[in-house]
Parts: sequence; C-alpha cells; structure tokens
Amino acid sequence: MSVWFEALRLGVTTLIVYLREHTVTCLVPAFFIAGAIAATVSKDTILKYFGYKVRRLLSHGVASISGTVLAVCSCTILPMFAGIYKRGGGIGPATTFLYSGPAINLIAIVLTARILGIGLGIARAIGAVLIGIFVGLIMGYIFEEEEEKDSSKQLSTIDTGEESEGRAWFASFGFFASLVGILVFATAGYLPSVIRWPAVGVFIFSAIFTALTQYSRSENKDWMHETGWLARQLVPILFAGVFIVGVIKYFMPYDLIASVMGVGTVFPSFLGSIIGGLLYMPTLLEPNIVGDLFGYSQGVITSGAALSLLLAGPSLSLPNMLVIWRTIGAKKTAIYLILVVTFSTLAGTVFQMLVG
Repeated sequence: MSVWFEALRLGVTTLIVYLREHTVTCLVPAFFIAGAIAATVSKDTILKYFGYKVRRLLSHGVASISGTVLAVCSCTILPMFAGIYKRGGGIGPATTFLYSGPAINLIAIVLTARILGIGLGIARAIGAVLIGIFVGLIMGYIFEEEEEKDSSKQLSTIDTGEESEGRAWFASFGFFASLVGILVFATAGYLPSVIRWPAVGVFIFSAIFTALTQYSRSENKDWMHETGWLARQLVPILFAGVFIVGVIKYFMPYDLIASVMGVGTVFPSFLGSIIGGLLYMPTLLEPNIVGDLFGYSQGVITSGAALSLLLAGPSLSLPNMLVIWRTIGAKKTAIYLILVVTFSTLAGTVFQMLVG
C-alpha cells in the first residue's frame, strides 16, 4: 500500500511542478499561436501543393512544415495523410507530411525546448523537417514509376481564400511576431524580471492592437474559438498524462535503462529509434516521457537516444503502422519504417557526437 501511495504522491508532485513551470508561461502563449495559425492560414492553400506532379522542392518543403498549420497530433495526421494520398497526393509529399506533421507540431517543439532544453528542441525541429524531406524524396524516387502509372490520382487544388484580402503582409508578420515575442520572453527565466515582464506586456499590447485593427471580427472570433478548442481537447489529456508519467516513473528500472541507453553513441540512438517506432507517445507528452520515464532529465539516457525517441515516436507506433499499411500497402510501409528508423538513428548519433 505504501508503494502505491509513494507512486501516487510522485504523480501529484510531477503534475504540480509541470503546472508551476510550464503552463502559464509556455502552454498558454503556444495555444494562442496555434489557434491563430489555424484560424488565419488557409489549409487548402497548403494541401494543393501535395500532388506528385508538383516540383519536389516545393511539394516536400511545404509538406515538411505544414504540420504546424494542419494538425496537432498523429491522430489527426493519419486520416489527413490517407485523404491526401487517396485524393492524388504523391507518395513523396504524403510521407513527408506523415512523418514531419506530428513532430513539427508547434506546441510540442516549444515544450521540448522548455522541458528538455533549447538544444534538443532545436535539434528536434530541424531533424523533423530534414528527415521528413529525405524520407519523402526517397519514397518518391523508389515508387516514381508506380505513381506515374496511377493516372486516376488527381489532387484537388482548391483555395478557399480564407485569408483576408487587402491586408498587408507586414501586418500578419507583426501579429505573429508579437505572439512569438510573448512566448519567448515569458519563458526566458534567465532574464531579469524588470526586462522580462515589461517586454511581455509590450508584445501583448502589440498583438491585441494588431488583431483589432488588421483582422476582421470574424477572424478574431475564429482565433478565440480555435484556441479554446485546442485547449479543451489537449489540456485535460496533457495534465492526466503528466500525472500518469509521474506514477509510472516510480517503477521504472533506471539502472537497466542506463546500462543500455546511457553509454555509447550509435547503439543508444538505434535503440531509441526502435522503441520510439513501437511505443505510442501521446502528443505533447513526448518531452515528459523522454525526460521523466526514460530519465533524460536525470542523465539516465544519452542526448542521442533522447533525440531518436523524439524523432521516431510521433509518426510511428504499432497502431499507426496498421493504418499506414492499410493506406499505402505493406511494401511502402516497410520501406517507410526502415527509413524513419535509419534517419532517426543517424540524427541521434550525429547529435550525440556534437554535444558529447
């Protein structure tokens, strides 16, 4: 009984620390940014660039970063990936989107940098984009002839024109720059309070002023709706997940984990890719799972293993692979899996060599 009491207490403690250190300064600004993107950036404008006949540099580039606009988790990515592919999206851009979509999630990147360190956050963002492009290019090259023979695939190029006409580009830039400024300074605990909080206040005023003067009432209403929807969907699951991570952490065999993932360069990264490819990691909980459950924050596993977990985990898992297999077939799924594990291992290995 005392064992479970201690485990539950660790879960409560983990949740309290999370609420205190990450909620107001990190999650709240990130949700407002994600909501603004969802409300003001036309999704169809991005989707129309996924056809296999579109120039590869353009299609793969758009696909690699579109997860910040089109989705927030693998649960959303999978049906969208299936829809894009079946509507005529090339296997290259479609798999680039499938891989990088969940990993490039704005809130997840911010949380990774906040919880696991700015270095790992940047490495995850860059790795997700680059690996997504490489995976898509290779998939497209391997199956190019098959794509060309399938003449029935024609991707719609609808653009709904959701973005307001007549708004200068610098107005949108200033709006999003202000939102990012709030996030950057709110999380900059290393800055003196006399600089940090006045800067946050200035950016908040700038964001509100720009929203009221440059965006329509309908767009602002959509912004609040999208932000609230994201919060309602993710916050309860996120907080419950953090508590569960804290409970499970009490029972983790850290000595065993350290012996296989805490020493070396290539093998810990490879093992991290395999585990990440099999283990289902709920969106936004990846930093806590890697930091607490696998002990990265306590120095149990290497930086390379942590990055490999973060790169392989979001787009893969046993349930995800079943959906992918039903969408593109066993052969393409197998090659996709091999590519993700290979590039995640390579990225983790290189990162471990750089950071030591």
